[in-house]
Amino acid sequence: MNTKSVYKISYGLYVLTASEGDKDNGCIINTLMQLTSSPMQIAVTVNKANLTHDMIKNTGKFNVSVIDQTADFSLFKHFGFQSGRNTQKFGTPDSYKFTPHYSDNGLLYIKSGTNAFMSGKVVNEIDLGTHTMFIAEMTDGEILSDNPSMTYEYYQSKVKPKPAAPKKTGWVCKICGYIYEGEVLPEDFVCPICKHGAVDFEKLQ
Repeated sequence: MNTKSVYKISYGLYVLTASEGDKDNGCIINTLMQLTSSPMQIAVTVNKANLTHDMIKNTGKFNVSVIDQTADFSLFKHFGFQSGRNTQKFGTPDSYKFTPHYSDNGLLYIKSGTNAFMSGKVVNEIDLGTHTMFIAEMTDGEILSDNPSMTYEYYQSKVKPKPAAPKKTGWVCKICGYIYEGEVLPEDFVCPICKHGAVDFEKLQ
């Protein structure tokens, strides 16, 4: 079986935001889909390791912003390469580009580098092991620009920085570019950045 066949699936990229108590947070996801039109239902799939996952599970609501092709790597670095468990992703000097904008559900959404947002109220959830799929009634949504949506392929080829030439033997994550130094990559290794396993690493030449 060639597991790389899944790379041919067309993915979009999104900033998923949630809030609990006085904490706002967001993370990058690549799974958003419309399920039904009457009622309008959408679904997102979120890694259980993400703080945003726990916030949605506890509060039952979220916003999701559709990333477009004007977004640069700083958006992905800010929302995808650090954990909200030990970082404040809104209201800090390095989040100046991501000025808070609130929808009617009281949650933040992202205007910079996005072309639309949707709000969801969770009506069901499915445990997928490492992830949870949240099925939600769409309660709000707006088109923010006519810029083309960013696909996962576009991000890989046009936005993500290419890894520098390695100085040591190691393995590079094909998803996010994280480099594991060492001759042998453990079979059960999980990327600390994007949470993908050893199957998504390739040896540096």
